[in-house]
Amino acid sequence: MTAPAVKPSVLVVDDETGILETLRILLKNEGFTPHVALGGRQGLDQIAALAPDIVITDVRMPSVTGLEILSAARAKDPDLPVILMTAQADLRSAIQAVNEGAYYYIQKPFVNGDIVAILRRAAEHRQLRVENRSLRQEISRRDRNSASQPVGRSKAWLSVLRLAETVAPTESTVLIQGESGTGKEVIARYIHQLSARASGAFLSINCGALPESLLESELFGHVKGSFTGAMKDKSGLFTAAGGGTFFLDEIGETTPSTQVKLLRVLQQREVIPVGGTEAVPIDTRLLAATNRDLEEEMKRAAFRSDLFYRLNVFALHLPPLRARRDDIPLLIDAFLHRAAQQRQTEPKRLTEAALDAMQSYAWPGNVRELENALERAVILSEGETIDIGTLPERITERRAEPLVTSQVTAANPTLDVIERAYIMWVLQSEGGNKTRAAEVLGIDPSTLYRKLSRYGVAE
Repeated sequence: MTAPAVKPSVLVVDDETGILETLRILLKNEGFTPHVALGGRQGLDQIAALAPDIVITDVRMPSVTGLEILSAARAKDPDLPVILMTAQADLRSAIQAVNEGAYYYIQKPFVNGDIVAILRRAAEHRQLRVENRSLRQEISRRDRNSASQPVGRSKAWLSVLRLAETVAPTESTVLIQGESGTGKEVIARYIHQLSARASGAFLSINCGALPESLLESELFGHVKGSFTGAMKDKSGLFTAAGGGTFFLDEIGETTPSTQVKLLRVLQQREVIPVGGTEAVPIDTRLLAATNRDLEEEMKRAAFRSDLFYRLNVFALHLPPLRARRDDIPLLIDAFLHRAAQQRQTEPKRLTEAALDAMQSYAWPGNVRELENALERAVILSEGETIDIGTLPERITERRAEPLVTSQVTAANPTLDVIERAYIMWVLQSEGGNKTRAAEVLGIDPSTLYRKLSRYGVAE
């Protein structure tokens, strides 16, 4: 759209060619960029195609009236000034239209100087509204995302941030890989905030948290009657994220059937709702994340290679917390300040013993486990300091590394063997509490149950 300060574009809608030509010449001579539409139907088409800065339209026209032009213009852009030209007989409806959002009305026959003055004021009004809206969006975005900004200054973490900042302005699909709890969604939001889509929605879904049928309904939408309980048509998240970013977390947990449909979305840029036959075009950027080794999953035929290569346009590998120990004090400080803001109190601080224990711990659950441990400690601490006694026992025991089973120590253990041993260690550390173990692992409890079942672990 042409900036209002430099030759604002004006769409003139009228069913009289003489008025159109008169205004076209006048506006061009006065420094505007004029466009004309003969009648209301052409006016509607021009509003959709041109996105003008100002619309000036006659009220009484056959087929499509000026009030319908006003409604269409306001629906497309609430900040678009619409000026009505009206004869005396239409004056009442013009005044009513101003009350409903029209910028101004001018009576025919008009004085050229008057209409130019009104258009200049409308252009200034338009510019001010657009600037104010942009400022409000920026302030809102900063406030909304300040709590989820990436925290860290270690070399490994700064390397990830630089790559994220490089890919953010593009439309490329990004695959974010890393252990559970390393901050994959934080990085996804960071990419969204730095992108041209920052003013749009950021929507996300955990692919491992829902059964296949429900997941596909959430992703692609469904039509009425497509399954039991589908009482009306529903748009999916791909459509809802139009103009923004859609984050698919734990994409490695999807079934082969869902993977085929995701591949179509990436190839065709459209979705077919569950039970539907007509494709719906989408305009959303896709970011995906997984804690699985998808290349290993492809070898096991558990993940489609064509989908992997579509997702892996740009790859980010997040380091585990044990590889960025210098960031632990910074993360602790950030989480304690966030907790204080939520409780409207002063931030608590760790004693030296508590801080030493947290820096010595291996953090198998990474940043998410650190945050959960601090939340627990804040609740249990009555004073201004957090002592070592309020930390979970697994942290104060100072296990340097996760428990290693005899299977893992075997030469070249498989990914499944390593994952099983890791899950069993976390489960043991949590006293068999599966819900808590799932939190530490950074997965949904239903996903944990499926993994335990797959590994043949009895209740």
